[in-house]
Amino acid sequence: MAVDKQVKGFKRINFFKGFLTTENDWNDAERYHVEKRKLHNKLLHAPGVALGYMGDLRVVARARGDLAMEIQPGYAIDAAGNDLVLWDAVIKTIVPEEYKLPQTLYVVLRFVEELSDFIAYKENLEYKGHRRVHEQARVELSQTPPDITKEVELARIVVEKGAQRIRDARDPLQPQANEIDMRFVPKAGIAGAQMQPDLRSRIFGILNNMRKTFMGYCRMGVISAHDALQATNTAIMLERSDMLDMRNLFEVMTLVVEMEAEMALDVEVNHPVLSAKKEFNDYKKNVEILRGLLGERKSNAEAFQNLCAYQQKAVDIANAAISGESRAVVEEPKKKEEKKEEKKATTADWESVKTMSSGLNDAIQLENRTWTLIDQIEILDQDSESKHGFEIKDAKDSYRTRQKQKYPDGVTVEDTGRAHIDGHAVFKILNVTPGKEIAIVRRMDYVYGDYEIEYKVDGKVAGVASCTGRDKTNRWRNWTYVIPAEFVKGATVTVQQSALTAGRDVNMFHFWFYQPK
Repeated sequence: MAVDKQVKGFKRINFFKGFLTTENDWNDAERYHVEKRKLHNKLLHAPGVALGYMGDLRVVARARGDLAMEIQPGYAIDAAGNDLVLWDAVIKTIVPEEYKLPQTLYVVLRFVEELSDFIAYKENLEYKGHRRVHEQARVELSQTPPDITKEVELARIVVEKGAQRIRDARDPLQPQANEIDMRFVPKAGIAGAQMQPDLRSRIFGILNNMRKTFMGYCRMGVISAHDALQATNTAIMLERSDMLDMRNLFEVMTLVVEMEAEMALDVEVNHPVLSAKKEFNDYKKNVEILRGLLGERKSNAEAFQNLCAYQQKAVDIANAAISGESRAVVEEPKKKEEKKEEKKATTADWESVKTMSSGLNDAIQLENRTWTLIDQIEILDQDSESKHGFEIKDAKDSYRTRQKQKYPDGVTVEDTGRAHIDGHAVFKILNVTPGKEIAIVRRMDYVYGDYEIEYKVDGKVAGVASCTGRDKTNRWRNWTYVIPAEFVKGATVTVQQSALTAGRDVNMFHFWFYQPK
C-alpha cells in the first residue's frame, strides 16, 4: 500500500542494487502517485468542470432536432480527487419509454477504471494478468440528483411527456422544459487568470469605456443604466483582481450585455426622443448581435475578437447618441407633437390589438379610421399556405408546433404554427388596394421576445419591427407592423419577413392583413 496503516504518512518505493521487486511493489509505487494526486485535487481544487480545456464538457442540442444531445470533450475533477477526461464527443439520446415522464434527467460524468491489455504466457499459464488500468470518464443519464462525491453534473433537463426534441436554452438564466439547463454545473476551482497581457489590456479598455458611457446615461435619467454600470464595474473588479480570462469572460459578459439590452428597452419605452435617433437604433442592433454571439456559448479566439469588436462598436454608437444631449432632450417632443395633422398609420396605432383574444374579424376601428380585413393565412393549413406561397428559407432550424396558451385577458386559444431560427419567411398578400398601408397582424407566442425582424415588400426594405419584452404566463400576442403606403404598388404584394436577431425563434400561428377604407 502507498499509505502505511501502521506508520502514518506516504511511503515511496526506494530502489537499490539487488532489490528483488514483486508485483506488489510496482502496484504500491503506482498507488503512491495516484493517491498524492487525488489528495492535491481534493484539498486545493473545488470539484467540477475545469474551464478552458477542449470543449469545456458543454452539453448542446443536436441540429437534427430530436431527443439527442452532444457532450463535448473536456476535463473535470470529482470530489474524490479523480481526474475525469472525456477525450471525444459523446452522443446521448433520451428514450422516453425508459422513464416515467415528466421527469428531470441529469447528465453526469463518472470516473471509471477498467483493467485492459490482458496477457497470458503459454510457457507458464500461472503468469497472466492485465498489463494496464484504463482510466475513463463515462457519460450517463441519471434520474436522481447527482452525488458530488462520485459524479459531476454536466446538465439537467426537465423532459415533458410527449417531448419531441431537446434544444439549447433560449434563456440560459431561466431554461424551460425540454431545454438544456446548465445553471447547476459545478466549476472546478482555479487560481489566477491565464490571459495574454495584450488581450487583458484590450478587454479592460473596452470595459472602462463602457463604464463611462453608462455613467452618461445615468446622468440623463435612464434608470436601468445604473444596472448596466454596476455589472460593468463588477467585470472590471474581476479583471483587476486577476480573475477574468477566457474560461469565464463570456459568462461574465452575458450579464453585462443583458443589462445593456434592458437599458435599450428602458430608453425605447421612457425616452422616445433618444430612442428615435438613428444612432440608438444602431446601438440596439449591436446589442442584439452581442446577445446572439454569447448565446452560442463559444469561448475561443474568434468569439473573443467578435465580442470585443461589437462591444466597442456598441459603446461608440451609444456615446454618439447622447453627445451634446441635455436641454434638447426636453424641448424636442413639443415640436414633433405639433405636426400630427397629416395622420399616417403607424404600428403604434395598433398597440391595443396586440392583446385582443377576439374581434380580429372583417373590420377594426382604430384612431377614427376603419381597417378592413383583406386577406389572412392559416399557418399549417396546406391550402392556405400554398395559395399564399408561404415558405421558410435559409433557416438554421425550423419546426412545427401546436400551442394552447392564454391572452392577457385570460382567454385560452389553441393554434398551430411554424417557427424558424435565422433565415426568413416569404408569403403573398392578396386582394390588395395599391397606394394604401397594409397592417400585418401576426399571432405569436410571446414567451421570448426582444428580437427584431425586417420586412421587405416586393424586394424593397419597408422597415424593421421590434418585438420587445416577453410574457411567460399569458403568452399569446397579435404582433403588428404597418407597411407604408409607398411600398404597396400592386393587387398582390410579396413580403419577406427576415430574422435580424441571431439565434431567436420567430414564430407565427396566424396572419391577418388589413387596409384602411
